[in-house]
Amino acid sequence: MSGARNIEPAPADRRIGRAGFASGGRPMWVKICGIGDVDMARRVAELRPDAIGLNFYPNSPRFVDPRMAERICRALPVDVEPVGVFVNEPAEDIARIAAHCGIRTVQLHGDEPPEDAARLGDAGLDVIRAWRVDAEALPRLADEIAAHRPLRLKAILVDARVAGQYGGSGQVAPWRELATVWEKDWPPLILAGGLTPRNVAEAVSATRPWGVDTASGVESSPGVKDLDQVRAFLAAARSA
Repeated sequence: MSGARNIEPAPADRRIGRAGFASGGRPMWVKICGIGDVDMARRVAELRPDAIGLNFYPNSPRFVDPRMAERICRALPVDVEPVGVFVNEPAEDIARIAAHCGIRTVQLHGDEPPEDAARLGDAGLDVIRAWRVDAEALPRLADEIAAHRPLRLKAILVDARVAGQYGGSGQVAPWRELATVWEKDWPPLILAGGLTPRNVAEAVSATRPWGVDTASGVESSPGVKDLDQVRAFLAAARSA
């Protein structure tokens, strides 16, 4: 689309190493999710996360419509990537919105089948597949990942499972249990679910993820980011 931002690819030496780590001395990949306006996007981007999340789920308090999302994407520096977060949207609608906004990476955070991820990959998009887990659902994660094996996922995001919610609950995912089932040949792990500046270092130590993701954990109220908390989260995640 004319006017959409030009997103540069990640550095070539940002390889995925053992247990999902970014090798070559790279710091932890960090996404600040649920950005809703241009001013906040610029302020958060000044703190230099690797990515921000734009939530296109209408039932979320962090929902952003495609028109605002396109403005946010154009305002971002090239080293802060926008990630479109979708819940149970048709693949063709996701591809259309991503093209409109200039988004290259989409996160499927609902109950989408593997075929949707495949269609989006065929459309030239990088796909992060999210699963919401608790102690009961965790044993089924291997089967879910196996169903997506033929696909080349950018990463797998693991969030806390809360009945009736698709993320952003503030509930903590089962970090230690996750570490015991994670296979080293699975796609890179992005850990989410109740992460805050106070617990992200513990979560990183427990699970050794490639990246971390937070939304409610750095907010003063739902959808309103606290820049001091964002700054503290980035520092804690990258020094863990």
